[in-house]
Amino acid sequence: MALPFRKDLAEYKDLDEDELLGNLSETELKQLETVLDDLDPENALLPAGFRQKNQTSKSATGPFDRERLLSYLEKEALEHKDREDYVPYTGEKKGKIFIPKQKPVQTFAEETISLDPELEEALTSASDTELCDLAAILGMHNLITNTQLCDVGSSNGVDQEHFSNVVKGEKILPVFDEPPNPTNVEESLKRIKENDARLVEVNLNNIKNIPIPTLKEFAKTLETNTHVRHFSLAATRSNDPVAVAFADMLKVNKTLKSLNMESNFITGAGVLALIDALRDNETLMELKIDNQRQQLGTAVELEMAKMLEENTNILKFGYQFTQQGPRTRAANAITKNNDLERPSVTKLSSDHSHTIAHNIYTCIHTSYTSIVNKI
Repeated sequence: MALPFRKDLAEYKDLDEDELLGNLSETELKQLETVLDDLDPENALLPAGFRQKNQTSKSATGPFDRERLLSYLEKEALEHKDREDYVPYTGEKKGKIFIPKQKPVQTFAEETISLDPELEEALTSASDTELCDLAAILGMHNLITNTQLCDVGSSNGVDQEHFSNVVKGEKILPVFDEPPNPTNVEESLKRIKENDARLVEVNLNNIKNIPIPTLKEFAKTLETNTHVRHFSLAATRSNDPVAVAFADMLKVNKTLKSLNMESNFITGAGVLALIDALRDNETLMELKIDNQRQQLGTAVELEMAKMLEENTNILKFGYQFTQQGPRTRAANAITKNNDLERPSVTKLSSDHSHTIAHNIYTCIHTSYTSIVNKI
């Protein structure tokens, strides 16, 4: 069944649109474009620039200037007058006029004090020094100045230099910056390479300008050095490659007793390399790796605790654990290592005591024998 509104469209069913458009003139095509632009301006399938015709005829004035635009908008906003807002049908302005509240003026009434005639006459005839003495005795220090207070003390036989004021400020002690590290980096490296017997401790702390290759060279030269026992490179901006180089050194070196690598940029990977190297090292007794740029994590702390349980030579371990489990294990391991180190010292002192006692007994026995023989 054909719909009623389609009866008039039957004659346009077989219409050739290309032929119809080809017969249109240029003016008719322009008019058709205008009609099409106004026909469907909200077609979401077309770009925004194609939904309507370009109606601007003004040419561009120049490049975009943000500061100039903001200043122009601000000027326009200041010149534009505010619109008066009225209540509908009444002509009255909306809101209330702001009237600031006035604070009440405080007035102080003087109290009238009546004194005995003798006391009033004494106060009237008193001098300034006597009044200051009286104020100091009554504890009314806000009525006299520091100079007058010192004069009061001097008049009473107290030296001004030793007079204690009512309020005495705390003496501020100046805090000076720490002096720079005087260690000569190149000379120290040279002496380590030469295996100088006088060089036992190397301190590179707080020297910021040491290149990373130089720090790695220090680790390489320590592999063959047999005299350096303490090496410290805290706050030298060392990173993971430096930590790996010192880990390789610890696998070979048999002399170093203490290593300090605190306050650097070493991550968990560099610390794990140091820990793995300490599993086979039997000479290092102290290691400090605290205060790195980032936290090392629970996994690294567990490996630290495991290493301390396996290595019985570590007596001091400088690191602040964040987890309770690794902290307890590490503390127990350090305590056990120190307990294992004490018997040797105790045994030596005990042997020494036995030797002294034996010598004393020998002397007493010899003296007693000689006395008996004389008798």
